[in-house]
Amino acid sequence: MRRTVVRNVMLTVLWWSAAAFAAPFVDALRGPASLADEPHPPPLSNPENKDVRRNRAFAMQPPTIPHKIDGYQIDRNANRCVSCHARAKIEESKAIPIPATHYLDRDGTMRGDISPRRYFCTQCHVAQDDVKPLVDNTYQDFDALAKSPTKGAAAATRKK
Repeated sequence: MRRTVVRNVMLTVLWWSAAAFAAPFVDALRGPASLADEPHPPPLSNPENKDVRRNRAFAMQPPTIPHKIDGYQIDRNANRCVSCHARAKIEESKAIPIPATHYLDRDGTMRGDISPRRYFCTQCHVAQDDVKPLVDNTYQDFDALAKSPTKGAAAATRKK
């Protein structure tokens, strides 16, 4: 009896395992692409080109890129962003300079050029598409919160 139960459990486990490997795995984010393949993201349809600094959506968010970067070469041989944003070029270009933190190496030593850790700008900074947000965002930065009274304090003041 015991052998029959163990055998049936083993056969059931094997059947479920085979069924799991036979059916193609579809991930909600990757779609039907296998793990070995790199799916291509949809192209940006309407990149902003306003050259206006945007507010940040959350604390410690890297600033977004307020202009088109189509065709910019950013690889180990060249970085097109540096041609305008390098500290030596900002008088001429009127661009926002690369912050001093991007010149620090991992030991905290100031370098004469951009740290290799910070060289590929589009790892953190992204261009914006002029689209409607998918989800409403109620984030307020610390300065806005510090200036306005909290809802709890305002309610307590009204009761007095």
